[in-house]
This record gives sequence, C-alpha cells and structure tokens, in this order.
Amino acid sequence: MFFKQLAAKESSLSYFFGCGGMGKAVAVDVVAGDEDWFIDAAREAKVEITHVIDTHVHADHYSGGRALAQQLHVPYCLHESNRERVKYDFLPLHDGQMLDIGNVKINVLHTPGHTPDSVCLLVTDKRRGEAPWFVVTGDTLFVGAIGRPDLAGQEREMAGVLYDSLHAKLLPLPDEIEIYPGHQAGSVCGAGLSGKPSSTLGFEKRWNPALSMERTAFIDDLTREIPPHPADMAGMVRFNLGLAD
Repeated sequence: MFFKQLAAKESSLSYFFGCGGMGKAVAVDVVAGDEDWFIDAAREAKVEITHVIDTHVHADHYSGGRALAQQLHVPYCLHESNRERVKYDFLPLHDGQMLDIGNVKINVLHTPGHTPDSVCLLVTDKRRGEAPWFVVTGDTLFVGAIGRPDLAGQEREMAGVLYDSLHAKLLPLPDEIEIYPGHQAGSVCGAGLSGKPSSTLGFEKRWNPALSMERTAFIDDLTREIPPHPADMAGMVRFNLGLAD
C-alpha cells in the first residue's frame, strides 16, 4: 500500500492512497486547484485512480473532486443522501459499502452530524492483515476536536446526530486505528483543532475532551460557542452542489 497526505488550502487535508501491486488508487477530498497534483502523483506511482471521493459536500472550500473525476473519466463518489441535492451524476455510496482498490479495501461508514451526508473511510490493507489500519474521518473527527454541527442548520439536533455517529461508528473501533482528518489547525470547520495532521483513536479517546462527554454535555458544549461561517460559504456550497459551475 502507498499513502500520501496533501496539505491544501483552508487548512484542508487531502488523501491519495491505494494498491501499488495492482495499480489502483483513490483520491479523497480534493481541493480545487490541486487536480494536477493527483494526476502527477498517480503517474509517478504508476497507478490508475479508480475513484474520486468527497467525504461530504464541503462548505469551506471549492472541491476539485468532480473536475478530477471528469478529467480521468472515473466515478465521483458522494454519500447517497445527496441524490436530491446535487445537479450532476455521481456514484452513490452507502453505509457498509466496500470499495475494492486492489489489495486495499475501503469500508464506507455513514457518520452524519457535521453534515447529513458525511462519511468516514475505514481502510484495510489485505497484504498487511485482516484488521483495519486507518480511517479517513473527513470533518467528523479531528485531532483534538470534532466537526461543527451547524452548517446544515438545527445545530442542537445535528450535534446529537454527531454524538451518535461517533459512538456508534468510530469509538468502537480498536484504539490502534490511525485517524486522518479532513482539516488541521486554522480550519473553521471545528474549534480547537490540532496542528498535528494525524493521530490514533486511542490517543483521541484519552485526550480529545469531546469524546468523553455524556450526550447532553456534548450537545451543550458543541453549540455553546459556534465559530463564524466560512467566508463565501454560500458560494462554495452552490458550486459544490453543481448549482454554479
């Protein structure tokens, strides 16, 4: 397996990984303007990008995922709940779906809360073993923080949904699972993000304060001081939904 993390605009983190032996790869959370980086990285690794995935419809940056997928003539993937929202064709992902990327297997986990369509990607390298190795957490779980719940409105309701997603889908995973989030310090998609771009689930369980709270305290804490919305959020969302190409 090969794996690359790209620090992009707006303190975003993008991912390129896959199976070198079988020449297959995925691109995750591509930021507009970085499409050529993924094309060059695939050429250098001598692999084909078979799927381009966004962990959710982003509200803090312009996505380059759809443009990259169109350029490569491969599927652009979002959670299936976006069928009635977006104005373009995409490959719908559903909870529990398994993507085969050679010896690399990606288990799609639907983790709503930051947004209704948020997913995490639980990754296993079959050449390494049967146990999952890491999870790309998008804006659901950061290093030292969690995603903000207010971008879709109804922040208290969404905070409760996020609590349920964390406790049902991520926290039961083994402590040694590595986590790779969608942002690091400087992003407005959460409060208190670390500048460290990765962690382990066990470390976050021990030191991430939100993960040890009871549900009511979690909701109260997450909605007490909500950061300002990203600049030009409405324009970015319209673009990412295909309403303003």
